[in-house]
Amino acid sequence: MSLISVGSMAFDAIETPFGKVDRIVGGAGTYIAYAASYFVQPVQQISIVGYDFPAEEMQELKNRGVQLDGVEVVPDKKSFFWSGRYHLDMNTRDTLVTDLNVLADFNPQVPDSYQDAEFLMLGNLAPSTQLSVIRQMKKRPKLIAMDTMNFWMNIAMDDLKAVLKEVDVLMVNDSEARELSGEYSLVKAARAIMNMGPKFLVIKKGEHGALLFHGNQAFFAPALPLEEVFDPTGAGDTFAGGFIGHLAKTQDISFSNMKTAIIVGSAMASFCVEKFGPNRLKEITKSDIDQRISEFVQLVSFDINLV
Repeated sequence: MSLISVGSMAFDAIETPFGKVDRIVGGAGTYIAYAASYFVQPVQQISIVGYDFPAEEMQELKNRGVQLDGVEVVPDKKSFFWSGRYHLDMNTRDTLVTDLNVLADFNPQVPDSYQDAEFLMLGNLAPSTQLSVIRQMKKRPKLIAMDTMNFWMNIAMDDLKAVLKEVDVLMVNDSEARELSGEYSLVKAARAIMNMGPKFLVIKKGEHGALLFHGNQAFFAPALPLEEVFDPTGAGDTFAGGFIGHLAKTQDISFSNMKTAIIVGSAMASFCVEKFGPNRLKEITKSDIDQRISEFVQLVSFDINLV
């Protein structure tokens, strides 16, 4: 069992009400790989970095079973850089700087050694880039999942609709689901989006949990109430990594197992927000993850006697 993860490997500068870092490793691909590696190995990474991406970070990923054959290193350019400032509610943020650098030239290549992958997770990238990866696969993976955002809905809707026809799972937040579908009701939005191609839809609602839709079925998972949210950057990508990692580990893509995957993804995301960048994801153990998942189970478990 193997998983391909496609996404940026980058640097972030982050300011929250709890602190500030001027330069820390980030990027969707980085978070996805760290989270997924707790459940499935190898994670076969496809990304692009510049000369400045730390060798020790590459080694850390390798130590966790992440294969880097599909990571292009550009020797004369810098890695993608993003800077943002979060508001007090931690749900809204202002983007201060976006330097695409090497990401502007990203033309992902799927190595021959990745061709047998059974699961494919497409991080938030240009839809044309996501579609390019799918079309390079000689055999369709068992499950293809993708993340996207409203930016692509605004500038590349036709490309986005093309890639939606090719994937099994779409992950968006609630405002993106409404924009993509033109529907305010999330139930109506889900139906409209699934008519575009995806069999499953995950709508992330941040601190308010996540919804899973498939056909006429729906499932809701709450977010774990946390005393402190230190840095929400990468939480959605960590969720995606935990979600797809569990599915790849179990080889079960039923709606029932996806409900479990939602809980696993939510548990991983709850770790991510506890420290800046992916630092918390590097510290946790399987025991920590099991304990956190059990807290989610206790959160939603109850007995009721109807009289």
